[in-house]
This record gives sequence, C-alpha cells and structure tokens, in this order.
Amino acid sequence: MLAAATAAPKTVADFFPIRVGDKTVRMQLAVRSAEMQRGLMGRRDLGPDEGMLFVYDKPQQMTFWMRNTPTPLDIGFFGTGGKLEEIYPMHPFDETTVGSQGRELSFALETNQGWFRSNAVKPGAQLDLKALGEAMKARGFDPIKYGIPAAK
Repeated sequence: MLAAATAAPKTVADFFPIRVGDKTVRMQLAVRSAEMQRGLMGRRDLGPDEGMLFVYDKPQQMTFWMRNTPTPLDIGFFGTGGKLEEIYPMHPFDETTVGSQGRELSFALETNQGWFRSNAVKPGAQLDLKALGEAMKARGFDPIKYGIPAAK
C-alpha cells in the first residue's frame, strides 16, 4: 500500500480568497524576495477582485514602483495588526516611487486602480489575518515568523 502523497506547497501563482473589510479579494501572495521584486510586472490579466499581497517578515516603511507594469494599480499599506492605513494610486510604467507614510507596516496589497474606492474599502478596514495565516501555511511558510498570529 502506498502512503498518501503530501500536496506540494502552493506558489505565488495561486490565489487565496482573503477579506479586506467586507470585501473578498482573490490574492496572490508575494513572500520571497524574487516574488516581491517581480510583483505584477508585465501583467494585464488582473481580474476585477484580484490582487497581490506583499508579506514582509518585519514591520517597515515601504516603497513601490511600476517598472514594467502596464496595469494601473492602487496600493494599500497595512499595519502589523492588519489594519489598512494608507491607499495610493500607481500609474503604468511609472518608476517614481510610491512610499508609505507609516514606518510600522507589514503588508501591501496591489489591486486594479479604483478597487478600494469602488468597493468602499477605506483606511481602518481589517485584513483577515486568520485567512492570511492559512494561505501562508498553504504556501509553506510559518505565519508566526511573519507576525501573523496563530489561529485560535
């Protein structure tokens, strides 16, 4: 009798449904350095409720740019507790950095430009850290090492 095969960890190409406030976004998780550097470069196929969440291992001030990125995006910066702190528009191929005001941020979510406004997701909205923790486990990462509390 063969032992059951263990499923391979999910990759940056996989989507996870994670709520931000009252809305669910199908998120890809950029966790490794190479995934973060690539981000959404070259992408033209981002669905209306899709995005990429950048997950950092320690709180920090963040800067992003749109090198080789043809899709207009919004970026939302989240604090360590998962609260949405700031939202900024980003324009195709613009290499001007978009930086956070905050210095204690752990997550950044890129969505299609206008997504936050059209879904009435404003600063103060909460990222579902329980769902994020499960997604991180599915990717093969220990959520606690990224400051994501263990599910109760």
